[in-house]
Amino acid sequence: MLEQKDVDAVVISTADHTHAVATAAALRLGKHVYCEKPLTHTVYEARTIANLAKKHQRQATQMGTQIHAGEHYRRVVELIKSGAIGVVRESHHWADSVWAGRPTQPKPPPVPPNFHWDLWLGPAPARSYHPDYLPKVWRHWWDFGEGILGDMACHYMDLAFWALKLKYPHTIQAEGPAAHPETTPKWLIVHCEFPARLDLPAVAVTWYDGGKRPRLVEEGKTPDWRNGVLFVGEKGMLIADYGRRKLLPEAQFADFHPPAAFIPNSIGHHQEWLQACKTGNSTTCNFGYASALTETVLLGNVAYRTGVKLEWNARLLKVENSRQAMNYVHRDYRKGWTL
Repeated sequence: MLEQKDVDAVVISTADHTHAVATAAALRLGKHVYCEKPLTHTVYEARTIANLAKKHQRQATQMGTQIHAGEHYRRVVELIKSGAIGVVRESHHWADSVWAGRPTQPKPPPVPPNFHWDLWLGPAPARSYHPDYLPKVWRHWWDFGEGILGDMACHYMDLAFWALKLKYPHTIQAEGPAAHPETTPKWLIVHCEFPARLDLPAVAVTWYDGGKRPRLVEEGKTPDWRNGVLFVGEKGMLIADYGRRKLLPEAQFADFHPPAAFIPNSIGHHQEWLQACKTGNSTTCNFGYASALTETVLLGNVAYRTGVKLEWNARLLKVENSRQAMNYVHRDYRKGWTL
C-alpha cells in the first residue's frame, strides 16, 4: 500500500511495537506521517525515527499527543516561561490509570478467520495467538507495549518538555514492584535528571502511575487531583491537568494577573498536520520534538527492568553503566522485519 503513488500521507494507529517499522517505511517512501503516541517501542527506534525525519524534512510529521494543541496547555506553558513561579528545578507528573491485569492464558482458541495474527505480531518474537493480547491488554505486555508509562507519560510530560525546553536526561532511575519478564508493572515511579539548558538550570522530572502521586499532593499541600502536573518553582508552584491550572499557594497569587497570551493557538492537532502536508509548514509535535519525549519515557522502563540508575549518554545512545540495559534500549526483530 505504501508504494502506491497516490498515497501521500499515512496515519499509524497500530499497537506500539509496530509504530517504528511502519513510520520508517513511510518516511523512506516520501510519505507524510502521523503516528500515535508513544512514537516508538524502543529508545533506539525513537532516535532512528528522529534521524529519518530530519533526513526527509519535506515530509510533515506529527505524534498523536492531541492535548498539546489545546489552548489550555499554551496558557500553562506561558506561566512557566514568563516566570510566574520563578526558576523551576523540579516537576512531577502523575496519572491514575488502571492497570489491565495479567492474563491467565488458558489454552488459546484458534485465530479468528478475519485476523492476520502473523502480521499483527510484526517484529515481536513469535508466540501463539491469544485474545488476552487484544484489543487493549497488549499495552501491558513488554513485547507489544510499555504499560501505563508508555500510554500516558507522553501526554503529561509533554508540558515539562515544552515549558522547560527539555531534550535528553542524563540519569534515569525507577522504582516499582518486582519486575516480571513478560508484563508491565501495576505501578511505577520514574526519576529523571536533566542537565542545565542555556539559561535554565538542571531540573528533576518525576513520573508516577498506578495510584502513586507526589508527596506534596499526598500531604495536602496541593489540590487533591487524580491526574496532573506540578511545577515547583522558587516563588511558588503551578498545578495543572488537561483543563485546570492553579498557582500555589493560592493566597500568595490572589492578585496575580497572567501575562498576555504569546503562544499562538493551534488550528487543531490533526489540522496542523494536514496543513503541513499541503504547505510544508511545521507542526508542534513533529518527530524531532516527539522523539526526544518518547526516548525519555521509554528510558523509564529500561531503568525499571534493569533496577539500575542509568547514566545515559544521549550523544552515543548508550547506557554508560549497564550492559544489561542496552538489551532493552533496542531488541532484535523477528526474521523478515527491519527498521
